[in-house]
Amino acid sequence: MEDANFPVRHRKFQLESKGNKTEIVICSYEDHILVIATQIGAMGTILHARKEEGMTVEPTFSVSVIFGKRDEPTLIATARRLIDHISSFVPSKPLVLSLGLKDHSPETLKEIVAAVIENRLW
Repeated sequence: MEDANFPVRHRKFQLESKGNKTEIVICSYEDHILVIATQIGAMGTILHARKEEGMTVEPTFSVSVIFGKRDEPTLIATARRLIDHISSFVPSKPLVLSLGLKDHSPETLKEIVAAVIENRLW
């Protein structure tokens, strides 16, 4: 669903994963992409991911936790998967990802990544 009155291109949708309703909002700002996925009605852990500019053939990505759980490698892997995809379309746009989830299982995170990619705004 897109709201023509909101000044930022965005999309809002829901999915059901393992009995948990997940609300997802994707916003495409001029200088970054914001993705919020929540099952708890709040922001949760906030991560920043970007493609590193360098001379190597293989792309390098930087992912850092801005706020929240720093000991969750699955959340970092989720941000890494999304920025890998985003950077193949818009290499210079970093990702700010908020994950407020009850369920941090790999299956749930894969479903969220797939839904975000399917509904992408980049």
